[in-house]
Amino acid sequence: MGGQVKDYINIDPSTHRMKIIRWIALLIPLLLVAYSVFMQFSPLGKPTAVNMYAFYAVNVCWVIIGFWQFFAAPRQPIGHIAGLIGYHILALTYVLTVSGFDMPLIYTWSALLLASSVYLGQSGINISIATLFAAASGSVIIHASDDKQVVSIVIHFLGTLIISYMVKMVISAQAIDQAELLRSQTAERLQRDRIVTIVNNLSDAIISTDRNGIISLYNASALNLFDTNTDLAGKCIDDFISIIDKNKQPFKFADKLHSAKTTQYRDDLTARISNESIRLGATYSPIRSTNSVSDDGYVIILRDITKQKSLDDERDEFISVVSHELRTPITIAEGSLSNVSLMIKRPDIPKERLINGISTAHEQIIFLARMVNDLSTLSRAERGVADEPENIDVQALIDELYAEYAPQAADKSLTFDIDIAPQIGQVSQSRLYLKEILQNFITNAIRYTEKGGVTIIVKPGENDTINFAVKDTGIGISRSDQAHLYQKFWRSEDYRTRETSGTGLGLYVVAKLALKLKTEIKLKSRLNHGSTFSFSLPAVKKFKS
Repeated sequence: MGGQVKDYINIDPSTHRMKIIRWIALLIPLLLVAYSVFMQFSPLGKPTAVNMYAFYAVNVCWVIIGFWQFFAAPRQPIGHIAGLIGYHILALTYVLTVSGFDMPLIYTWSALLLASSVYLGQSGINISIATLFAAASGSVIIHASDDKQVVSIVIHFLGTLIISYMVKMVISAQAIDQAELLRSQTAERLQRDRIVTIVNNLSDAIISTDRNGIISLYNASALNLFDTNTDLAGKCIDDFISIIDKNKQPFKFADKLHSAKTTQYRDDLTARISNESIRLGATYSPIRSTNSVSDDGYVIILRDITKQKSLDDERDEFISVVSHELRTPITIAEGSLSNVSLMIKRPDIPKERLINGISTAHEQIIFLARMVNDLSTLSRAERGVADEPENIDVQALIDELYAEYAPQAADKSLTFDIDIAPQIGQVSQSRLYLKEILQNFITNAIRYTEKGGVTIIVKPGENDTINFAVKDTGIGISRSDQAHLYQKFWRSEDYRTRETSGTGLGLYVVAKLALKLKTEIKLKSRLNHGSTFSFSLPAVKKFKS
């Protein structure tokens, strides 16, 4: 997803804790050195050092280990353990030889206990408490001159343990809170990544803008729609797309967004993108935070509905034309039957006139039946109902068609022949589609042929194909009419065509079915010299045993 996306701050609790411990490891030794120097040399202090050699040695070691731990902190666990051991030994030595146990800074031992807990867990805590007890016990022996000092040392010992425990509990609670925060951040980031992935895989262009229509976020489909790889963030949406509405008036999102109080949808927009007109469906809505009355921005969803609108227009036109084509035969049939019903009541009307009226209505009903059949076939083809291929014995199919249409040819005194190669084989296609194409060719050939005959030709073709052709000696088709032959409801102006009762849908259906069979209809025809419609289909390969 494009635009400026702010990530959450990722704080590693362990890293943050280690940084604090490094500072403590530097500052406490310096504080202890300052305390011992003050007590030893200040007029206000009370010297506690056992001897000066130990005083100087311990303080120098404090300074060295403090700076070493801060600037050259070990990265391996063994280095941390060695450092902790060094701090405990030095702290024990400092208490026994320099400061004594009953000093105010003895409570800094809590930091040493905390560090032991971080690096060594419960074992480190036990070691630190044992060392603290040793320091208290040794201080009683070395520094305590009366019971009051012994009690003071015991109080300091217990106080240090209590403070250490309290600090440990507070830090543990903080660690739990920090871990929960990190878990929440991780879960929210994962959820956000999922949403980003979903949005980027949507086919609709999704754009988020601020209050002024400046783009802040967008998905990959927005780039595809605008036909650009340019970063859209920080730019006005109207700079990338020029839109007009159904009244040919400019449509500006920057203006429309401010007036949108609820979700709005428009499907009457046309955009000019890369010198191409695209019909757009646009949904836009204000973004409001919880309990907010003002808009924080807007989200826009754009969809290319060019194909959908084209299909809608084609459907509307188709319905209009079908309604018109159906109206004529229905009107004729209704009028003929109405006349017949009136003539029946008059005994002086000749019987032949009644028969003619009924025959006219019957012809129109047959015409309607053919049209409905063509529309049904077209609908099934569009929905893919009969797309499933099957192995079809070509010889058997042609014999079936011959038996079906030979009587119609005989009624018009036409010859009806079959010219099929022996052992022609099989094709793997939809039986409904193939049979419908051949039936249309044969029906038209018989209908528009007055003399001569109709021939079904089936021969092997190139590249393992079978060629199908229907040839007639009929009225033929002029070159100008051939350009319109596959248009729905189109019929030639030739008077001989108008004398027949065609629906104008047959060859339109044939063209649609040919696309389904992945073949091309070829036509050879001259006016008054007959026509030949042909196409080829892949043959089912024969396997030698």
